Amino acid sequence: MRYGYWLPVFGGWLRNVADENMEASWPYVKKLAQRSEQIGYDLTLIAELNLNDIKGVEAPSLDAWSTAAALAAVTERIELMVAVRPTFHLPALLAKQAANIDHISGGRLTLNVVSSWWADEAKKYGVGFEQHDDRYARTGEWLDVLHGVWSRDHFSYTGKYYRVEDNVLEPKPVAQPHPTLYAGGESPAAKDLIAEKCDAYLMHGDAPERVAEKIADLRMRRARHNLPPMKFGVAGYGIVRQTEREAQQELKRITDVQQSAAGYANYQQWLAGTQLEQRVSLEDYSVSNRGLRSGLVGTPEQVAERLAQFEAAGVDLVLLQFSPQLEEMERFAESVIRRSVSRAAPA
Repeated sequence: MRYGYWLPVFGGWLRNVADENMEASWPYVKKLAQRSEQIGYDLTLIAELNLNDIKGVEAPSLDAWSTAAALAAVTERIELMVAVRPTFHLPALLAKQAANIDHISGGRLTLNVVSSWWADEAKKYGVGFEQHDDRYARTGEWLDVLHGVWSRDHFSYTGKYYRVEDNVLEPKPVAQPHPTLYAGGESPAAKDLIAEKCDAYLMHGDAPERVAEKIADLRMRRARHNLPPMKFGVAGYGIVRQTEREAQQELKRITDVQQSAAGYANYQQWLAGTQLEQRVSLEDYSVSNRGLRSGLVGTPEQVAERLAQFEAAGVDLVLLQFSPQLEEMERFAESVIRRSVSRAAPA
């Protein structure tokens, strides 16, 4: 199992807690990234939104791509997975930018391809917003161009959404044949696209048995294309305490739902702009990406057992959220990651 975490570019993950003591600032995320690779984390996911959908649109949020470039220069080992939304980036230009950051990092850049969901954000930034399946059709072409310019020079492409002529992109990315492409989505259009054109599937939080069903589905879709096996990641919000009672007390605190909170309207737009397989609850609203459904709440032993269940289901990567990030990240590394590594080490 690989351990990753969401970089708190929005200043937190809890919609019911105004101040999580984790500001959206360069000094804070730099400190997190540098410390995380020292204590056992393999990856950080840098989300891309120009507005803050957790704390409200008036709150600050960090730009994903300039943050990734800066982190590439001040870290040594950790994988930098940057979210990218095709509607906000021309594919050949993004491919050039990503290749450059990949060289700065020494081959540690990967992408999380996200088909946009937030109509108001697109309007506020002057970007077109299409219907759900049209967004995935655009993403399909976008990925075709990305693969093309990364793999060969003098590449040309003509599609409904994009056109490039005799493109030359040098230097190519360090990672070959290309940086790993992650993506998530629950609609049939999303899953078909990911199975054909990406390398790894990311899932919202869910129980291990449900995650196993999703993995089986994607493997079946992947097999139709005669491509290498996919990797699989799942989101999870972690609460680790010495007793189960303490963990449940923290869970109760963060799920005290306030529908008047600044992020509630943004959450409703997310629901309207996506196609989910399951209904969501106000508790799901409390923590982004349905992280609580993964059940990573309890004692170190309980959380380790849950992670073992995910691994048995086929999960390669868990993407964690914590609050406050630095303190809880340290606690999780000490009580869960290091224990699991020591148990796995040969005698």
